Amino acid sequence: MVLSRGWAIFLVGVGGWTWVIWPRFAVAIWNDPRAWVGGVVGEGTPTGFLWIHALLIAASLAIGSAVGMLGVRGWRAARSRQ
Repeated sequence: MVLSRGWAIFLVGVGGWTWVIWPRFAVAIWNDPRAWVGGVVGEGTPTGFLWIHALLIAASLAIGSAVGMLGVRGWRAARSRQ
């Protein structure tokens, strides 16, 4: 498959965007009282709310990283073709 430079840049941007957004979301989830059994942040055991969101965040970061790396590889391939 051949990517244009424009699509390669778009993919790198999507990968970068995931690393800007999802860690901030992780902090918000951690500080949410619904994430902890006692309702006090960081105390008690984590609830399903925290675990499900942690899984969502991890999967999104993995997918975003893969998309970003595809963009980098596409950019390098487009540069070598010229």
